[in-house]
Amino acid sequence: MLYWLTEFSDGGDVFNLFRYITFRSGGAFFTALLFGFMFGQPLINILRRKQGKGQPIRDDGPESHKEKQGTPTMGGLLILSALLVSTLLWARLDNPYIWITLFVTYGFGLIGFADDYAKVSKATTAGVSGKLRMALGLLIAAIAGYLASVCHPEGLQFKLALPFFKDTLLNMGLFFIPFVMIVIVGAANAVNLTDGLDGLAIMPVMIAAGTLGVIAYAVGRVDFTEYLDVHYVPGTGELFIFTSALIGGGLGFLWYNAPPAAVFMGDTGSLALGGALGAIAVATKHEIVLAIVGGLFVVEALSVIIQVLYYKRTGRRVFLMAPIHHHFEHKGWQEPQIVIRFWIISLILALIGLATLKVR
Repeated sequence: MLYWLTEFSDGGDVFNLFRYITFRSGGAFFTALLFGFMFGQPLINILRRKQGKGQPIRDDGPESHKEKQGTPTMGGLLILSALLVSTLLWARLDNPYIWITLFVTYGFGLIGFADDYAKVSKATTAGVSGKLRMALGLLIAAIAGYLASVCHPEGLQFKLALPFFKDTLLNMGLFFIPFVMIVIVGAANAVNLTDGLDGLAIMPVMIAAGTLGVIAYAVGRVDFTEYLDVHYVPGTGELFIFTSALIGGGLGFLWYNAPPAAVFMGDTGSLALGGALGAIAVATKHEIVLAIVGGLFVVEALSVIIQVLYYKRTGRRVFLMAPIHHHFEHKGWQEPQIVIRFWIISLILALIGLATLKVR
């Protein structure tokens, strides 16, 4: 919205600053951060009053989690509110990738909100039907995948870019849409599975978002793409503003989610943020790089899949408990140890993901 102030610029005044993505990204970050600090505690107070007993705790979970009983959920509302206000304020609203990413983020956010509301209102760990959640998620992802594809340059439409083979594009045709559905829905559910310990999911999400934001900025500039030997996708640079707002809102949330958490993110936040990461990866043609940058989420999801399939086949378990962060809890690791070590892993994977930009 503030970009339109450039119309009052003669090229040498303060209004000219709003032309620069980097300036507006900084503004988006601090706007979302301040929003989180200002409205975090009032939101927690409202959630605590409305929810009473807070998020239901699973009976089969680690014993230490019973101490968390009564902690309110739906804290993702804080991140999503800060993200929306900041993005609408600082991003160019004529950019299709901004609207596609917002559509995915808040579409999945609504699914998560409905799931959290069902759990809290019924005081049960069973929320919205898994089949309904999946169906709605796939629908949102399919629409976003098609819109992103038609917005891409003609040479990139419905094609898959490979990070280590820069001259190779796989023409998937309409099969690209099911692939995008897997990417976005998979990312949303993987982040959702990771959100099981205080502060565990939000920092890796911010790290992944920051990495994808840098990639979005790079692939949206023709000079950077020529140097880095990646595909040029005009317009994606605006997503750097979105990711900056996400990081600001995420830090504001982490202030209250740090152990011991005063509020949980809930499916409202985890599904929305995971969907956002998937949408950005699709927009920037870096779907495979997302699997590297978000490798922690991939491992968390795979641990659940492996556990379920192996148990159905043999009646035995591979892990003491899935997702894998609970396995380490049962191994005796303290919650802060798991959280910080997983943060470190996420940072390493993000650096590896960035390194793919220059691998020839």
